[in-house]
Amino acid sequence: MEPLFLAIGLAAGVLSGLFGIGGGILIIPSLIFFAAFPTKLALGTSLGAMLLPVGLLGAYAYHQAGNLNIKASVFISLGLFLGAFVGAKLAHAIPGAILQRMFAVFIVLMAIRLWVEAGKS
Repeated sequence: MEPLFLAIGLAAGVLSGLFGIGGGILIIPSLIFFAAFPTKLALGTSLGAMLLPVGLLGAYAYHQAGNLNIKASVFISLGLFLGAFVGAKLAHAIPGAILQRMFAVFIVLMAIRLWVEAGKS
């Protein structure tokens, strides 16, 4: 399983560097589909994988190009730190099948929003 996890991490890292996406878009579905993880295990594993300093080198590359707002990053990190705890508590109160469906709806809604916004640029 380690090569599978490494491949998932590499793909998520590349997409994170390209698009700034978090683990939810690739890591969680990959763990569910390819590693047969239950939804809650996939969610927790994704959060565990994103602990510091995972994004450090990617952020450094963006900083070198003048594309990093450090102050915003710090505040977003604080929100993530607190929000991840609250979200994890909520996730454990929701049945796994419902949580997986909620996640799917979230991804579809984000895709629609991105599609519509791209036409406005």
